[in-house]
Parts: sequence; structure tokens; C-alpha cells
Amino acid sequence: PDPAANARLRLVVEQARKVSMPKETLERAIKKGAGLTGEAVHFEHALYEGFAPHHVPVMVECLTDNVNRAASEMRVLFRKGQLGASGAVAWDFDHLGMIEAEPATAGADPELAAIEAGAQDFEAADDGVTLFLTDPTDLDLVSRALPAQGYTVLSAKLGYKPKNPIAPSSLSAEHLAEVEAFLAALDANEDVQHVYAGLQG
Repeated sequence: PDPAANARLRLVVEQARKVSMPKETLERAIKKGAGLTGEAVHFEHALYEGFAPHHVPVMVECLTDNVNRAASEMRVLFRKGQLGASGAVAWDFDHLGMIEAEPATAGADPELAAIEAGAQDFEAADDGVTLFLTDPTDLDLVSRALPAQGYTVLSAKLGYKPKNPIAPSSLSAEHLAEVEAFLAALDANEDVQHVYAGLQG
């Protein structure tokens, strides 16, 4: 339960503070997750792979207290696509640390910051936010090193980046709408934490 000794918890706490989660709510959630409240709640991580309509590869991360329910709901949701076995599309994604950060000082150089902080790569966005990509084991290290390089960390997480993303322009408007509706339905499921699709942008 101690964020100082738990890198994943520390990142979650930082994200909760950024969205102004009340301190009491955060502390209660930490105690519950650490089993300090006497409640026997056990959450398991589950990863589902498959295809959205029109062969768009998808990785879905779930955190659930009932694996059977989550699996059943995924089978239903994937009826409009195709649920695959483990490894079906994972080969087409890189598992990476992903850190969104914005310049805290004028003239902050993302390339220099990436090198100095130990990131593998970076992608600059139009809104001034830079996505720093790291080895999964370096996520916490790099997120703590970026402020010294003139960047404010907005979010940090482990995620999946498509190796061969499909350009939305290669799909018709109707097909793209079907893919987006499929992804939105996945995202709306209470057990789903993150959805990663093999689409550009």
C-alpha cells in the first residue's frame, strides 16, 4: 500500500491527483486493494486479443473480480469482430511504457529529454504534448527523470503500440464508423481498463 515502495501504485496515485480525486476516496481504494479493509476482493488482470470489424487488430486489458464474467462478456462483445487466442495479434504490437508529458520550461527539447531521461523514443503531438516511449521496466525511472529535463508528466502507463497501424483513410466512412462503435462498446465495459487498436492516430 505504500506508493514509495510500489512504482505502479505511485503512477496511479499521480493520475488520481491530476483528476482531483478526493484524498479519502484514494486512501480507501488503496486500503481496499491492499486487503486492509477486511473485504476479500481479489482482482485479476486479463488480456484479450482479436480483431475489430474489417480486420483491425485489438488488444484489450481488463481488471476484474470475476474472470468468468469478463471472458463471457468479451465473447459477446467480439461477436461483431473476432476474438483470438493468446498471441493472435500480440505479435503486431510492442509492449511499452508510455509517458505523456508537456514542456514545463520554454525551449524544452523532446529529443534531448528522451536521451537524458533514458526513453527509447518519442512522438510529438500537435497540442504540445510529447509521448515518450520506454522499455516496460524503465517506465518509473524515466517518468521520474523527465521533470529534470523540463517536462511535466501528465500520465504514465504500460501499454501496447501497433507496429503496423492501419490508416483510417483506407477504410470507408461506414466501415470506420463500425470499427469506432465496436471500440466504444469495449471501452464502456466496466472490467475494461484499456483498449489498444491497430489504427493510426
